[in-house]
Amino acid sequence: MSTDPNKWVAGHVATLPKSGIRDFFDLVAKMKGQDVISLGVGEPDFVTPWRVREAAIYALEQGKTYYTANLGLLELRRAISKYVAEHFGVEYRPDDQVLVTVGVSEAVDLAFRAFCNPGDKVMFHQPCYVSYHPSVTLVHGTGIAVPTYAKDNFALTAEALRAAWQPGAKILMLNLPCNPTGGTCTREQLEKIAEFCREKDLLVLSDEIYSELTFDGVHTSIASLPGMAERTVFLHGFSKAFAMTGWRIGYACGPAVLVDAMMKVHQYSMMCASIISQEAALEALTHGWDDVCRMREQYHRRRDLVVRRFNEIGLKCHSPRGSFYAFPNVTATGLDEKQFAVELLEKEKVAVVPGQAFGENGAGHVRACFATSYEQLIDACDRMERFVGAKR
Repeated sequence: MSTDPNKWVAGHVATLPKSGIRDFFDLVAKMKGQDVISLGVGEPDFVTPWRVREAAIYALEQGKTYYTANLGLLELRRAISKYVAEHFGVEYRPDDQVLVTVGVSEAVDLAFRAFCNPGDKVMFHQPCYVSYHPSVTLVHGTGIAVPTYAKDNFALTAEALRAAWQPGAKILMLNLPCNPTGGTCTREQLEKIAEFCREKDLLVLSDEIYSELTFDGVHTSIASLPGMAERTVFLHGFSKAFAMTGWRIGYACGPAVLVDAMMKVHQYSMMCASIISQEAALEALTHGWDDVCRMREQYHRRRDLVVRRFNEIGLKCHSPRGSFYAFPNVTATGLDEKQFAVELLEKEKVAVVPGQAFGENGAGHVRACFATSYEQLIDACDRMERFVGAKR
C-alpha cells in the first residue's frame, strides 16, 4: 500500500511559497565555475574580524562548551544593554529586558509566535525582507502590506500606514534601513509613524539589523521616541555590521513582560544561543566598533559607485541611505524584473535578485547587493552596461 506523505504536511505550510531568493539562486548554483559575479546574497564579503574569532577560539580552549541561561550570558546582556543605550538612546535592564537569540531571524520568529493570535493582523512595509509575511502566515496571522515607493526613496510614511490600516491590526513590523531597498526614515517621519502607532495602539517590532550601515543622516530608533519604548520590541544582531552571519547571533530588547513571552518560546524551541557565538559577540560589542566603521566606509564607497553606474547605464536607481543593497528600476530595458535577472545571469554572468521576491511592490526592480569587492563591482557594472546597451 503506497502512502502519499503530502497528507501529513500542515496546510498553511504546504501553501507557503519558497523564498524567491533561494529559488533564483538554484540557477546560480548550476553555473558554478562560470565566472559568475554574485550581487545576490545579502552577506558581507569581509571575514569576521580576527579579535572576534580569537575570542571564540579562546572560549573553546577554556572549555566553554555548555548551555547558557535561556536569556543568554549575563555579561553579554550587560554589553548589549550598554551598546543599545549608547548607540540607540534606549535603556534596557540586562536581567529581564534583553534576550539573546540565534540571529535576528529567530528573534523575529519568536516575536510573531509570542504576540500573534490566530487572525491577528500584522502591518509591514513592502518591498520587505522575504521572511516577514511568511512568518505571519506560520502563526496563522494576516499580513497587511504597506507599499513604499522609489519616488520617496522607499521611506515608509504615516500616510501610507493610515491608508492601509484595517480594524484588528495589532502589530507593525519595521525594518529600517530596509532590505531590499536601503530605504529608511528621518526622525520627523518616524515621529509621525510613532504617533500613528500610539493612536492605533500598535505593538512595534523594529528590526534594525542594518542600522550601523547608515550612510546619510543619523539613524533613529523608533524605540527612543516618547511613548514608544513600552510598545516596541527592538530587534538587532551581529550579522551585517559586524560581519558575523555564520555565527547566528542576535538579540531582542523590550518590556520585561514581552521579553519573557519571547523567552518562553525560545526555551522550548532553541533553549539558548551557542555559547561560542555569545563569547564572540561579547568581544565584538566590547572592542569591535573600529572594525564596523572601517567596513561601513567601504560600503559607502561601493554604494556611491553602483548608484552612479546604474544611473549612467539607464537603470534609474535611488541612493539607499543605509544597508548594502541597491534597488534599480530595470523597466527601461523592456524586460520585467525576472526576465532581466535571468538574461543578465545567462548572458553576462551577473546575479541579481528579482524585486518581486520581496513582495508585489518590488515589481520592475532588482536587488543588487554591493557587499563585494570594489573591483568586482566595477566588473559587474561593466557587464550590466554591456547587457543593457544590447537591449537598446
